[in-house]
Amino acid sequence: MQLEEKIWFWLLLLVPIIIFLFVIVQVWKRHAQNKFAHHQILKRLSPNKSHFKPILKLIMLCLAFTCLTIAMVNPKVGTKLETVKRQGVDIVFAVDVSKSMLAEDIAPNRIEKSKQLVTQIINNLASDRIGIIAYAGKAVPQLPITTDYAAAKMFLQSMNTDMLSSQGTAINEAIQLARTYFNDEEQTNRVLIIISDGEDHSDLSQDIAETAAEEGIKIFTIGVGSLKGAPIPIKQNGIVLNYKKDRSGETVVTKLNEETLRAIAEEANGQYINGLNTTEVVEAIRDILNKMDKKEFEAKEFAEYKDQFQWFLLLGIFFIIIDIFLLERKTAWLERLNLFNQNV
Repeated sequence: MQLEEKIWFWLLLLVPIIIFLFVIVQVWKRHAQNKFAHHQILKRLSPNKSHFKPILKLIMLCLAFTCLTIAMVNPKVGTKLETVKRQGVDIVFAVDVSKSMLAEDIAPNRIEKSKQLVTQIINNLASDRIGIIAYAGKAVPQLPITTDYAAAKMFLQSMNTDMLSSQGTAINEAIQLARTYFNDEEQTNRVLIIISDGEDHSDLSQDIAETAAEEGIKIFTIGVGSLKGAPIPIKQNGIVLNYKKDRSGETVVTKLNEETLRAIAEEANGQYINGLNTTEVVEAIRDILNKMDKKEFEAKEFAEYKDQFQWFLLLGIFFIIIDIFLLERKTAWLERLNLFNQNV
């Protein structure tokens, strides 16, 4: 059984208050009547008045209030159990957070574009598991393999180019770290998606990618940036103060290195995708994942619940109708029965 809106149970605290007020009113009425006349005289003046009916009306009112409150809580009863199986692909996103990702040759800049791409890919997933890695001069885990897409988006939005002090584009370390994310050796549907501008990479990246491919990990790379390139802005409070310069004082222009990203993807039986158009990237990834074998990694039993509020609603209305038509006068036929050898 499930209770949908438990907060309405607080209304039941009004029942003892109603009973308390009823007792106070009855004591006050009895006191006022005794001041007016002796109870024997009052009995002669109103011979048909019942002392039991007000109590019965109170009981009906409390029962009606209780039933209506339970109806608002909406209890649900499980009717049957259903087994739901989840099948999907394990996907690890490796996001480049090096300073070159601040370049604004792709709106609003490379790092924000990367986060937009990952977010849109996640929005189009069904039951796949995902993990996130951030890397620059080294790679650090951000989120282990999970089905919690909301948590993934939260961690993703908090990523920035200041989170790692060591600079560079250590794609090889990202691939090495991603290998530890896939803990099932028999699983063949393992995917690593690298989002980067591909610049300032390590020469070991292609060798590590080949090793990952031997373990059944397919690597897909998404290039973020332009071939023309752009300078790396140095900002304070959103205002550009200067541009990053090299040791000779020349402004550094960072360019998208498609050759590196394409070579890494080919070594790991994957594919390179240009990240300029978000829709095209999402569709390409979706097509790739749809063609892959899905592995069952989770099976849960869920109970199917049905609302039961209507029964309590009808019962509450029934008690209200009884209370409306229940007069405080003695019932003639019940009085004639004299079940307890006394008047009602």
